[in-house]
Amino acid sequence: MKKIIQTSFAPAAIGPYSQAVSADLSVGKIVFLSGQIPLDPKTGELVSGDFAARARQVFQNIQAVCEAAGGNLNHIIKLNIYLLSLDNFQIVNQLMIELFSEPYPARATLAVAGLPKGTDVEIEAVMYLF
Repeated sequence: MKKIIQTSFAPAAIGPYSQAVSADLSVGKIVFLSGQIPLDPKTGELVSGDFAARARQVFQNIQAVCEAAGGNLNHIIKLNIYLLSLDNFQIVNQLMIELFSEPYPARATLAVAGLPKGTDVEIEAVMYLF
């Protein structure tokens, strides 16, 4: 059964998608989180500051959606990270060391030509709840 996850503690969708969708399995639940960009959920605007501040906001938004689905960052099993510049790769690594516990999720990091609202980082996730 498919269930839509929505929280006001993360930015509302800016297109035809849900913040997250979960699917009940016989041994747990898998939750697919839509990509998050560094929007402040209160204002709907991109946060100011350097790349680290923007990436931190993305992880805060992901955490809020995880919590709305009944989990947290450490329930994430897969991340897809989209960056305008791979020069920021190490900053993302450092944030993940701060915010996640081992074992870390599987991950792909890709350089892309553009992202919504002109930001330089977007992250999507898959979470498993058991």
